[in-house]
Amino acid sequence: MAKYFDVHPDNPQPRSIGQAVALLRDGGLIAYPTDTCYALGCALDNREGIERVRQIRKLDDRHHFTLMCRDFAQLGQFAHVGNAVFRAVKAATPGPYTFVLTATREVPRRLLHPKKKTVGVRIPDHPVTQALLAELGEPMLSSTLRMPGDDEPMTGGWDIKELLDHAVDAVIDAGECGTAQTTVVDFSEDEAVVLRRGAGDPARFE
Repeated sequence: MAKYFDVHPDNPQPRSIGQAVALLRDGGLIAYPTDTCYALGCALDNREGIERVRQIRKLDDRHHFTLMCRDFAQLGQFAHVGNAVFRAVKAATPGPYTFVLTATREVPRRLLHPKKKTVGVRIPDHPVTQALLAELGEPMLSSTLRMPGDDEPMTGGWDIKELLDHAVDAVIDAGECGTAQTTVVDFSEDEAVVLRRGAGDPARFE
């Protein structure tokens, strides 16, 4: 049975955040709110967590997970960012964008695009997500919480608790989330290529 944390969307209770992060460090899988929609998250080195996400969402091995980073300094540990790309990404973060960048050696091989050696990274603009990442002290592996056959992600914490009570270890409820996913921008070749239009305005990269 998943633990249920009802937290304030702007000032999440430190005790609840600490308990959720303790679960992450112990190999747990959580459902949590972001600045776009609810997501599933686990620790970076949690292989079992990755498989659990794949089972919940019915994903194959080609699915690309996102590294949810606290800030630009943390992002820079896991992705190579040239000067031109630095300015473009810095101006759009934190925010509802996922950036595909060339990965550094810090990224586990299983998380890389098999041919391009790239990784998707993002810096969310949500107090709860930021609190989780600050307490964890490292990026969180993340995937949109969209169930098989659904067109949009799940939006309510209690609905997630009822549906995934035995599939995740915790649900963090900070109220209703949106249904838009991030805008995905590929910077792996230095020139910006918008791969998916979402919550973030793609015009700045076109």
